[in-house]
Amino acid sequence: MAGTNKLSDKKLKSLLGVERPSPIMLADGEGLSVRASKLGQLSWVYSYRLGGRGSRLERMTLGRYPDMSLKMGRDKREQCRQWLAGGFDPKTELELSTEETLKPVTVQDALEYWLVNYARRKRSDEELIRAQLRKQIYPRLGRYPLARCETRHWVGCFDEINEKQPKTAGRMFQISKQALRFCKVRRYASSDALAILTIQDVGEPSGRRDRVLTDSELADLWRFTYNNRQRDYYPRLLKILILFSARTMEARLSNWSEWDFSSWIWTVPKEHSKTREKIVRSIPECIRPWLTELKRETGKTGYLLGCARTRQSVSLKGRRLYKEFHHNEPWTLHDIRRTFSTGLNNLGVAPHIVDLLLGHALPGVMAVYNKSLYLPEKLNALNIWYERLEIISGNLDNVALLNSGNK
Repeated sequence: MAGTNKLSDKKLKSLLGVERPSPIMLADGEGLSVRASKLGQLSWVYSYRLGGRGSRLERMTLGRYPDMSLKMGRDKREQCRQWLAGGFDPKTELELSTEETLKPVTVQDALEYWLVNYARRKRSDEELIRAQLRKQIYPRLGRYPLARCETRHWVGCFDEINEKQPKTAGRMFQISKQALRFCKVRRYASSDALAILTIQDVGEPSGRRDRVLTDSELADLWRFTYNNRQRDYYPRLLKILILFSARTMEARLSNWSEWDFSSWIWTVPKEHSKTREKIVRSIPECIRPWLTELKRETGKTGYLLGCARTRQSVSLKGRRLYKEFHHNEPWTLHDIRRTFSTGLNNLGVAPHIVDLLLGHALPGVMAVYNKSLYLPEKLNALNIWYERLEIISGNLDNVALLNSGNK
């Protein structure tokens, strides 16, 4: 086309490094020119008007010659012409594309974005997930630009984890897939690298646990809360977990302002609840003297248990406790909640009362219209549970154990 591609490499090389009294501009055509400075440096310049004839002339520097070759300069000109034809300002589009190239959203950026903007509000395990990602994903893929991290890269990462920890590989896959979907919906970054994969492709699902402690095992734990180490952290923690079926977060972060010694009610605030709804529990009569004494010991700290330990440290200790009690089959602190639920249902407590004590929402329309706290029923259930714990632990004299459930 006449008037286009006027320059040549020979011409450009003849201009490069030649000093001159003032800068000059030489046109290549279709808005592309080369600017030769007084010291002989050459820069590609694209000129355009956003509003057609009569509008202000805009100029933008595309790069330097010879770092940006003649062909690269012309390719960049065509890209600018396409942006302009589409109604976009080439200067803005070039800045955005340059930022995406030089400062891309990495895999770690995307996962951290999900942690801060989703997990922090919707989940209670943000720090635990971050610790797992730092160990499993970030060292392998964290620095990769998300847009260039292909399915094969992710699969290679999960395969390495899967060799020793298939369930961990499955969990990391589920978290990563959810995070990438969240980033795409929010237009933070886009990647479909995990869209076609399932958990069976890269690992194993964690599975639903069904472990219920036997009466003998539960008795060991309950007696432990009475031993001469009662002032230690874990006997106190276990007493709260076993009696109230609280989640570890509810107990770890509990402070004395939650405990009403007038009405004898423990109110777990929304921010300490996994469901983000407050949980109200009655305080059994037989535990009240213990709580009063505990407050004298830990009241100055503000925390029920005397300090706020991390989820990681408590979880790690909880996974090892079964060995300290010489139990044959592993159990976790969360299995205590299943044991509580099973035990109370076996004792004839209404299922909806058990669910409320567990901190679960009532099913169906009951959750919308029924706002009763059922405090008398909760108190009765917890008193029954306390007596049951005392019986199986041998702490009550002259009591025969009739319907013991499991042994």
